[in-house]
Amino acid sequence: MASRKTQKFQRCLVIGGCGFLGRHLCEGLLDKGYDVSIFDIRKTFENDKVKFCVGSLCNKQDLLPAMEGVDCVFHCATASPLSNNKELFYKVNYEGTKTVIAACKEAGVKKLVVTSSASVVYEGKDIQNGTEDLPYAGKPMDYYTETKILQEKEVLKSNSEDFFTVAIRPHGIFGPGDPHLVPTTVELAKAGKTKFIIGDGKNLVDFTFVKNVVQGHILAAEHLGPDSSINGKAYFLTNDEPLFFWTFMTKIIVGLGYDAPKYNIPYGVLYVLALIIQIFCFLLKPLKDIQPTLTPMKVALAGTHHFYCCERAKAELGYKPAVSVEDGIYITLEHFSYLKSGAKTKK
Repeated sequence: MASRKTQKFQRCLVIGGCGFLGRHLCEGLLDKGYDVSIFDIRKTFENDKVKFCVGSLCNKQDLLPAMEGVDCVFHCATASPLSNNKELFYKVNYEGTKTVIAACKEAGVKKLVVTSSASVVYEGKDIQNGTEDLPYAGKPMDYYTETKILQEKEVLKSNSEDFFTVAIRPHGIFGPGDPHLVPTTVELAKAGKTKFIIGDGKNLVDFTFVKNVVQGHILAAEHLGPDSSINGKAYFLTNDEPLFFWTFMTKIIVGLGYDAPKYNIPYGVLYVLALIIQIFCFLLKPLKDIQPTLTPMKVALAGTHHFYCCERAKAELGYKPAVSVEDGIYITLEHFSYLKSGAKTKK
């Protein structure tokens, strides 16, 4: 078990601080009294308490001024998982992370916390109470996962006697400001595509409220330091209360005024269909780049067990989820009330 002694920092930089998780992380750091700067490709909001730096994380000369005087860097920037752009994923998630590491070392930053993903061990097969002892996926199901594996490996191997790194692997992040799960679900509901349950609906999955993910990141940063046994390690981070995937989705769908899913589609049938569509789109790519809405990865995520053990994070980081899934859903639905069926469009 790691030492629970904290080794706090004063100034921190959040790379990707204008994104969903990044913005919540900045708020959490400010609440704890830290001096916060944000580095992102564009500025999307105003906050007098935060210093904003605009640039590309793939350009070390953009990063270095932002890291001046910084003790700890949080790297939670990523290309959108929905883009399915292999070149972009490789450039941002892998090459960009190598640039971040090089800039940290040159600027004298001592701590680096990277937002990884639980998907780095997922191959579309059931994972129940998975631990950090699981190997990386030998056959990642999409380009995003493939490059997140490369990213995490690069960060952890860069840990040294004077540069301390850790990877946080959250699963199923949701909450206010989420740009993917809720908005995408609403679009599908409007199109009448949320009537169906993949499989028998009894597959258990982790969903993690964003404030809990923030807590885990800050705890990791505070425990990094000389002789800390968390240095160079990865940690799964969840709400520690897996529930049926379709129970969670139904709460979101019904909570926003749409009909609950009620028709079951056999998992195997839909998975094969998704494979056929993927192959068809690949063959057509020289003529037209089509991004299918149904993919093997999406089918697998909706139809298999995938939940993880966060005992290591509890024991070594002092992590304890502060917001339950039920409360998190309530807060999220309140935030997205403007997306309710029949609601006026948000201005």
